[in-house]
Amino acid sequence: MGQLEQVEQIIQEGDLDALSTFLNHLKNTTDFDKMYDTANILAAYGFLKETAELYEVLLIHLPDEAQLKIDRANTLIELGEEDEALLLLKEIRQDEDEYAQALLVQADYYQMVGLAETAISKIQEAYELYPEEPIIQFAYAELLLDAGRYAEATRFYLDLKKQVETIGEISIVERLAEAYSAGGAYEEAIPHYEEILQDNPTPETLFGAAFAHYQVGSAKRAIQLLEELIAMDPDYYSAYMLIGQAHLLLDENKKAYDLFKAGIARDEYDKELQLSAGKCALKLGLPNEAESHLSEALVLDPEYIEALVTLASFYNETEQDNALVELITNKEQVEDLAILHAFLAYAYERMESYEDAYDSFKKAYDGLKDDYAFLSSYASFLIEEGRREEAVKVASELVTQFPEDQNWNAFLESENNREV
Repeated sequence: MGQLEQVEQIIQEGDLDALSTFLNHLKNTTDFDKMYDTANILAAYGFLKETAELYEVLLIHLPDEAQLKIDRANTLIELGEEDEALLLLKEIRQDEDEYAQALLVQADYYQMVGLAETAISKIQEAYELYPEEPIIQFAYAELLLDAGRYAEATRFYLDLKKQVETIGEISIVERLAEAYSAGGAYEEAIPHYEEILQDNPTPETLFGAAFAHYQVGSAKRAIQLLEELIAMDPDYYSAYMLIGQAHLLLDENKKAYDLFKAGIARDEYDKELQLSAGKCALKLGLPNEAESHLSEALVLDPEYIEALVTLASFYNETEQDNALVELITNKEQVEDLAILHAFLAYAYERMESYEDAYDSFKKAYDGLKDDYAFLSSYASFLIEEGRREEAVKVASELVTQFPEDQNWNAFLESENNREV
């Protein structure tokens, strides 16, 4: 058994004392090749501290080896010792062959810590040195994609697609589809997704293709792809939401509802599925089911605004006033949403709690000045309450925005005649 195989066996057996003894002996030799190969084995098994120590010994003997600096820097970054790693990388000169590689490592680091523009500047420098190098083109495209610069990223991926099919295990055509889709260019994304699906339909690419088709209105193709996806992976939860929405595009509400429920059966904690099921149940005339789904969505997330507004609207339309007041009062979101104050106003008015209704109408007014139904209800309430001056103000707002409304024009005219 060779010494490198012996090291690997020691690691696999977990004999740390034997490993320490071997490494201490190795560090005192001048067998640099064996030292370097051992460092690679240690890195593969996650012994990063020991790996970094071997690279450090090698650099003492071979201080001008740029590749050693890069390897040690990579290891130090993984150990969280970024400052020392960056200093090592900056020691590599522009005239050295490894300079571009050092720039790539720096770019990876800066991307990792969220400094996207700094990362891109490092890649750009590498690209200017080697504009035809696929690895650099790919790294540049990946950073641009991550930074949300989708159009620029797609240009690099298109150039790469002419040269190679994959980088490592990453499909260039798949990246192209993702980049187009992320940038909202769904029409352009679809041919690339379809190309992928001919050879390698994975759950992720099936979903991406289905989403692109859904976005351009190709609901039937989206459904076909999502059915294939669910057959492949029944626990791909996002598929249930999207396939339900695709059926809604085709006015197939019952199918949509059944699929939303199927998704909930797989993941009962998905608040968006609960909301969608609730809305769908309302369309199908299933009020009890709708209330159950919407209430469950709010149990999962008490601050889920869309579910709150949908359930409040349902209670308002069905005049379940006690339930409406109980749902909305003491909710922090009420202060920021005029529509919830409006619902409360309508409920309080029906309950003949007129002072509470008046307060709620006033709170809703600024946010609903362009809502005809609200303004009309508010003005009518003020008239009933004998607050005619305030009613004139609201009615004036109404006829300014909706001059075709003859009733409120007549009201204002009568009020003017009364004053005369």
